[in-house]
Amino acid sequence: MTMVFSATMAPPILLSWWYGDGEIRHFVDTLLLTLGIGGMLWFPVRRARADLRVRDGFVVVALFWVILGGLSSVPLHLSAHLDFTDAVFESFSGFTTTGATVIAHLEGLPPSILYYRQQLQWLGGMGIVLLAVAILPMLGIGGMQLYRAETPGPMKDDKLTPRIRHTARTLWVLYLVLTAACALAYGLAGMGPFDAVVHSFSTVSTGGFSPYDSSMAHFASPAIEWVAVVFMALGGMNFAVHFLIVQRRTLVPMWQDHEARTYLILLALVSLAVAAGLWAYGLYDIGDSLRMATFQVVSLMTSTGFTSTFFAGWPNILPLVLLLITFIGGCAGSTAGGIKVVRIRLLYGQLGREFRQIMHPHGLVPLKLGGRIFPSRVVQAVWGFFATYLIVFILLILGMMATGVDQVTAFSTVATCINNAGPALGAAAENFAGLNAGAKWLLCVAMLLGRLEIFTLLVLVSPSYWRG
Repeated sequence: MTMVFSATMAPPILLSWWYGDGEIRHFVDTLLLTLGIGGMLWFPVRRARADLRVRDGFVVVALFWVILGGLSSVPLHLSAHLDFTDAVFESFSGFTTTGATVIAHLEGLPPSILYYRQQLQWLGGMGIVLLAVAILPMLGIGGMQLYRAETPGPMKDDKLTPRIRHTARTLWVLYLVLTAACALAYGLAGMGPFDAVVHSFSTVSTGGFSPYDSSMAHFASPAIEWVAVVFMALGGMNFAVHFLIVQRRTLVPMWQDHEARTYLILLALVSLAVAAGLWAYGLYDIGDSLRMATFQVVSLMTSTGFTSTFFAGWPNILPLVLLLITFIGGCAGSTAGGIKVVRIRLLYGQLGREFRQIMHPHGLVPLKLGGRIFPSRVVQAVWGFFATYLIVFILLILGMMATGVDQVTAFSTVATCINNAGPALGAAAENFAGLNAGAKWLLCVAMLLGRLEIFTLLVLVSPSYWRG
């Protein structure tokens, strides 16, 4: 897979040649370095054949994200003139689809580098492991373990189609179709070809990188903003739902699916609440309040991170509300970050179940979601995930403050990185360049924990994992 990843340097190489921006050598160097490292890892064991166990899947996934995240920082270090820490931060932010950046004056970067940043998010959006499960079976190696390690959260089904290779292929086809449709829609809304393509990468992947410092505000176009809202919302929805929509040729599954329905209702309600706040404070008229609120709410809740205005300057609790909804995130099985709507819904259901149990202490009160009874093991797993999420979140905040960061900056940067959202408050409201090196490395850890949903990484430090 490291060798396969080296092929992703080809598009920026071609783009650099087309624009004549002088960056070809840096991408060629990265291609050769990545190919060489992959070759050295593969050659000694090229004849080995073995089935992957679940425990193997966790370590392989973790190594892929760390190694490929590190290798993808090389062009950023060479071409964008970032130091080692900043290059790794930018790379991990792209690969985990977080969207936080340490680069100011993006417009001054070569086109090939701007494209490369967006491509990182597109690859990370569906997950490099889904590419692995499409390829490893062709090599005679099982891939389901990698798929489960990447997505440990509650899924609709382990497979959309009978074979994992077909599942991965189906997901990638859906991903490609959504990306192409998004690029076309951006073009029709007024974007140029380059901007349409690169923004489609970071929209469908719910990544949030943009080749402009002002993000979507650069275009000052309501049409472009509404296109972004639609595709950000689609990117934050379970791809199993997209599969059913295509298969049945109707949008009904989007509303029949309990998680998707809850997700859409939450987006609508929070958007209306924020719009009411903007209108009440007199910042915009009713129409602009609804547009601004909807864009920012969908962007933050889906963990995309595009902005159409400087929302950190909004009055009272509005910026905090936007930051807090990043914890909800999108649907399980989507490209979005956060805790995921299905877990939030299960926690809410469990709360109601506890109240009913208090009123009827000797009764058996099942937990239902969408007509389905969830076993106690699933509920316990969700509570365990939620508790671990909060503990890790608090520890990372304390770590950030220990590096000298103020409370608002520490809270907002950890929240936005562990939820893979991007925008922050305080000293990082503009970008993350002003943070110290220790804080940036902690945030890289937060991005990885969030992207791999906590347990995939934490299980590797468990003594029981290594005892076999």
